[in-house]
Amino acid sequence: MDPDDLDGGTPDTHRPDQDSSPANGTATCTVGEPGPPGTAYRHTSLVRLLTELSAERDQRGEPALAFLGKGYRLLEQNSDGGALGTQYLTMVEASPYGICVHQRGKVVFVNSATMRFVGANVSTEIIGMHITDLVDADSRDALLERIGSLVTPGSFSEPTEMTLQTLQGGKVAVESQAVLTTWEGKPAYQVIMRDLTTHKAAEAGLRFQAALVGHASDAIIATSPDGLVTSWNPAAEAVYGHDLDQVIGVPVSEVVGAPMSPRQVVAAGGVVQATHFSADGTALAVRVSAAEMFDGYVLLCADETAQRRAEAEFATVVETLDEGVLVVGPGGRIELANSAAHRISGVPDGSLVGLESRTLRLHDEYGVPVPVDDLPSARVRRSGKVETGRVVQVRRRDGAHRWLSLTSGPLMAPGQSVPSVLTSFADITERRAISERLAYEATHDPLTRLANRTLALNHLGRTIADPAGTTTVMFIDLDKFKIINDSLGHTVGDQVLRIIGERLRAAAGPSDLVGRLGGDEFLVITTGYTEAAEVRALADHLQRHLAESLTVHGRELHINTSIGIVIAEPGDTRSADELLEDADLAMYQAKTFGPGRYAFYASIMRERVHDRFILEQDLRNAVAAGLIETVYQPVVDLRTGEMVAVKAKSRWDHPVRGPIDPAELVEIADDGDLLTIIGAEVLSKAVGEISRWRADHGVHCNVNVSLSVRQLGDPMLLQVVQTTLESAGLRPHDLSLDVDETALKDAADAVDALRKTGVKVTAERFGAGYSSLAQLCRLDLNVIEIDRSFVADLGRSSDAEPIVAGIMAMAHAVDLVVVAEGVETARQLEVLHELGCDWAKGPLVAPPGPVEDLRSTYEHVVR
Repeated sequence: MDPDDLDGGTPDTHRPDQDSSPANGTATCTVGEPGPPGTAYRHTSLVRLLTELSAERDQRGEPALAFLGKGYRLLEQNSDGGALGTQYLTMVEASPYGICVHQRGKVVFVNSATMRFVGANVSTEIIGMHITDLVDADSRDALLERIGSLVTPGSFSEPTEMTLQTLQGGKVAVESQAVLTTWEGKPAYQVIMRDLTTHKAAEAGLRFQAALVGHASDAIIATSPDGLVTSWNPAAEAVYGHDLDQVIGVPVSEVVGAPMSPRQVVAAGGVVQATHFSADGTALAVRVSAAEMFDGYVLLCADETAQRRAEAEFATVVETLDEGVLVVGPGGRIELANSAAHRISGVPDGSLVGLESRTLRLHDEYGVPVPVDDLPSARVRRSGKVETGRVVQVRRRDGAHRWLSLTSGPLMAPGQSVPSVLTSFADITERRAISERLAYEATHDPLTRLANRTLALNHLGRTIADPAGTTTVMFIDLDKFKIINDSLGHTVGDQVLRIIGERLRAAAGPSDLVGRLGGDEFLVITTGYTEAAEVRALADHLQRHLAESLTVHGRELHINTSIGIVIAEPGDTRSADELLEDADLAMYQAKTFGPGRYAFYASIMRERVHDRFILEQDLRNAVAAGLIETVYQPVVDLRTGEMVAVKAKSRWDHPVRGPIDPAELVEIADDGDLLTIIGAEVLSKAVGEISRWRADHGVHCNVNVSLSVRQLGDPMLLQVVQTTLESAGLRPHDLSLDVDETALKDAADAVDALRKTGVKVTAERFGAGYSSLAQLCRLDLNVIEIDRSFVADLGRSSDAEPIVAGIMAMAHAVDLVVVAEGVETARQLEVLHELGCDWAKGPLVAPPGPVEDLRSTYEHVVR
């Protein structure tokens, strides 16, 4: 998998710049204080079991995040932050887990924990980086393979260990889990990371301390009846730091650095715990075993200093874990519980030890109480095996319910016939809630809370699978909704969409599925009608309900809808996708009848699509044969009448159909992946021809060339533009690249790179998409071109003039030049003059033509 292909298979924003503390604090207290006989032994056994469990998980390749529970995913955040919700955003920011979102390989969101992991002070140090730049080289292939395995929204990878690369060049071990979801409506990957640095250090410490305990050497000392040293083995030299020749004949009390009488040790039972001191004054925890010999005594001094230190450190590790740890003895009573176990179960510290384990009320995932013989301790004793990933619910004394992920295993001490059971558990309540929330988000539109395309297609697939049922699909589009967005703003537009969604839900039947496919497209799927007359009545009912006036921010609005209808009778072999496509075709047919109409799907509509395919093939052949012409249309300054630029356009005369409309040509070329080829040819030809024409006629004017979305995404675009300008001898500021307004939003980097070369950039067809001028002003633009649909209504619609005036006022406020596209009538030109429009082009000003006709056209325009 290539790193640049991270786009979700098929399928910012607040960026916190400050660290925040983890939401779950770490509780600490002391475990292993003096207790009844056997306490120290149980701690030793616990040490050994933790080491074995850790080693076993490593051998099986099971990461720590699986131990904590699976399913932690990230909420999608809308551009306005509304869908996420304050409480969820706070939780994400407060999480000790690193949370990162990347889209097409680029990082678009990180929380404070992720910044801390990679050594960033602010999120802008990471936002925009390629995700593989944050991963150590040895982990990249596995990362790409893991992400590449995610093919459906909501799917997530198994938690896997990998190494991050910090901004300072260091490395951080983490355990990560990737989730395929959406970000701002587009496919994205969400990655959850757990810092393993402390965990690995703790594991290393545990192994080191276990080695000390397992390889401790015992000092063997022989003494005379009166306590003088007669023998001293090498281990004693190592323990106490005295050579043999230094201790022979010396009282044993002196060489061990503490009062000690062999006779008294024997009288006390033969074993005592004592504190000795080595030659350098180091205190030693020693277990002394003494036995009487015929010529004195022999002392076995086991240096337990390392073991005691290890036990204390192990106890500290267990106590400081965020996971709860319980040890249930053979009799079913809890013998050890750390602070996290008390906190999670809601029991006061110290109250768990001594309780019967069955007093903790556990329920399964369906809320059914877990029987006593099915409790973790009972199951492990029966099987003798480790159990991981069991999910249960604990009912706390305060009435709260918490979801837990359990891992249990046997803890067998030497000579013990029935094992104790060690159970560790993580509180996954919040993660489970997030998982359920993400599942909802993955199938519902964040703005209207209606079903999204994924859920709609799944539902449609189920309904058409019923061999006895009839399914009706209604594809609903709001007429001229873009005018509301462009003139009143997206806040008003979004509120309109919410109201339409609510009205659709209220007007549809209780069993009907109502969804939003995106933009201003809605969907109703119903199985309650079998006759076309019933469906017509439903369509009329929906349109009347939606057409009722609505008020948003003090403005009264009227919304008409176009509806495409397709009916799938029993036995219909079309898939859910095909039915949706057919309903879409019917909706476009309805729009041809005028606003507020509906149309039923007919096979002829698909025939039109077939004709379109044939036309695309003809265009492909024409491009290969060089039959696409480049023509030029003057752009004039409305204040002086001078030609300030020429717009290069493609023209295709079809051998059968004649001249193809330029807009249709662009649409067909884009569908056939030919727009980049045609665009590159137009750019090269236009720059060369206009450069020569200017030199030949002593005329100064800019050359304008449109760029497609595909061209903007070409990594070679900048080099192609610079090479073309150099070859033609044209200066960068004499070239203006016109980019469709809808493409500019996703091409900020490309626009910025072009502007840095001196090339001008025009926002073409402004108002045709869903951007606001405020959004476009964040880019470094020079000109905005008002879409011809607004210009066409000037002089005949009372709504058009204030919209155009508003666009020009805002544009002039930020020093942008405004050009009107498609001027056809003298009245339109007159209104544009009155409104203070800067430039204009269109059939009335001058028609497009070959470069040979440009001189006469220029002279005509100037006059």
